Amino acid sequence: GSQKATHSENAQGKKSQHAEEAIFYMNCRAAYLTVLKSSLENIKSKEQLSLVLQQAGRNPSQKTINKYWTSQTTSLNFDDFCAILKKEKPPTKNELLEAFGKIDRDKAGYILHDELCKILTTRGDKMTWEEVSSITKQADFNCNGKLDYNKFCELYLSTSEQCCKAARARLETDPRLRQQHFGSQTGNFPEGITLPGTKPSPRVSRKSDHKLAKGDSRAPSRPSSAQSSKASTSTTVTVAASSSRSTKLIMEPDTMKEWQCAQSKGCFYLEEDGEIISHKYRLHLAQRSAVCITIKPLSIPQAEGKSCHWLSVDTALFILKESETQENLQLVSFTELQNEEMFGWRGELGAGVYWLLPFTTGCRLRKVRTQIPGEAKLLWRDEDGELALTKEFRAALLDIFETIDLDGNGLLSLEEYNFFELRTSGEKCDQEAWAVCKENFEMKKNELTRQGFLDLNLMEANDRDGDPWDLWVTLLSLGYNKALEMTEACPFVIAICAERCKPRIKAISLEAGGSQLSRAVCRSVLNKGEPKVLGGSGNIFIYTYRSGSRITSVIENQSENKVIIHVNNEQSKNCLNNRGLMVFAVEVAPKSMMVSQHVMALNEQEEWIYSCVHSLV
Repeated sequence: GSQKATHSENAQGKKSQHAEEAIFYMNCRAAYLTVLKSSLENIKSKEQLSLVLQQAGRNPSQKTINKYWTSQTTSLNFDDFCAILKKEKPPTKNELLEAFGKIDRDKAGYILHDELCKILTTRGDKMTWEEVSSITKQADFNCNGKLDYNKFCELYLSTSEQCCKAARARLETDPRLRQQHFGSQTGNFPEGITLPGTKPSPRVSRKSDHKLAKGDSRAPSRPSSAQSSKASTSTTVTVAASSSRSTKLIMEPDTMKEWQCAQSKGCFYLEEDGEIISHKYRLHLAQRSAVCITIKPLSIPQAEGKSCHWLSVDTALFILKESETQENLQLVSFTELQNEEMFGWRGELGAGVYWLLPFTTGCRLRKVRTQIPGEAKLLWRDEDGELALTKEFRAALLDIFETIDLDGNGLLSLEEYNFFELRTSGEKCDQEAWAVCKENFEMKKNELTRQGFLDLNLMEANDRDGDPWDLWVTLLSLGYNKALEMTEACPFVIAICAERCKPRIKAISLEAGGSQLSRAVCRSVLNKGEPKVLGGSGNIFIYTYRSGSRITSVIENQSENKVIIHVNNEQSKNCLNNRGLMVFAVEVAPKSMMVSQHVMALNEQEEWIYSCVHSLV
């Protein structure tokens, strides 16, 4: 009975998830088609982008517009628009009230017009006096020279909702618009990677172009949303419960006990716009040697007994050979062997310098809005009125220290500390400032101790007279929420063992993977994956590859024209993907390749079925 109830709850949860995706997809199309004639038409200007975002219930600042419309941007398509909406969430009432509350320090519920005018005309996207005046003249939320920001927030949210409803109503009453099915949400690799060659893939058997591959017999017929497509292909992969974690062991202690090893920690951080950044590494081998390279989420001792969200995040490492120019790194291999949460690769590498690029799909490290019952307390005052760190904050700082201590020696070098500074403040600490730290905080061998790190954060709190604002900025940038849980970061550890020489690994940057990582991911799938011709197209291929606990599909467009591919996952079961949508579309530039999606099990303890139809629009 309990199993049936659990199954029913899971089914209801999936229905709810699908319903939310359908509503989001419909709202995207409704807003887009309010401004443009077709979802195949592109946004051509900043003004159009601002207008279409407003129709979707957003109120974008100039900073937000500039983030997506740079000096290189000439147009944005519907695919891009859906991605922006996914990243730019509309504010909640609590968030709006919290923002006003920082101005209203007396908590009176009102803000004087004079103070409001000063803020709006001097900070952020500066408004003119006329624009501010148009706000303060609104009788709905103004009285006696004061703005009632509770009423203002209610009106703001209702106006945003009315915009969305009006756009949906227009969509529902226009049969021409209802027939348009193009939509998507961009994943980690929005840009197509240009192909070096144009010859057809020799591995594809043209005889089976229009047939399902062996094992695909359960693939459903084409969904209604793809009926008008020129060509399509279907792929189904069934994975047994927990089978993705039962591959052969990576490391064999008996055969490797004489090998020399090195390791380094690092971290994936989730940006506000959903982009994932991480440390990148350079590996040096003095001579040719058999090597074993592994990566896994870092288990932090202080976190035991608490919910460690990041331990379920998938990790991988791409190994690239350095050439004369960094722009032309060559993919050597990647960590495709799996043992529990560890991924690894074994093979032989020649002497030289290699780049190690960490990777996660984004299926499990993603933005999730959850209600936090209450904000954790970071500081308290003792009997003498002296500030001190709370037990919870102290534990979080020790976890952070464990994460940023990349070489694991229990101390922070200036180089390690600067990665922390770059992430939290965007600035670096120079030798002179480090010397000042040495005078004020505990150090050993010119490296900061744990106690020194704690004292440094306490000094920051004292500088602000107990105001925890700066401390929260640090915590949030490191992936913590207001309950002091690390939900938007995933620390990891990389280990390298070599048979004939001592490997040297060094973290060299903290940034997004960029085109090098995108190209490596695509190339790994093309090298290892199962190719299918998109039926009838002849020069568009869908590659699908399962690596441990994830499935990745890549679209290769060998044609001379841009193509739009509709992707439908509605027949998949117990799956989640990095795009957050069951149905979407991607635009692939001519002579290029790009990731269609990464897919993982929602619940690894149950069987999961990846069933996807790619169709040419």
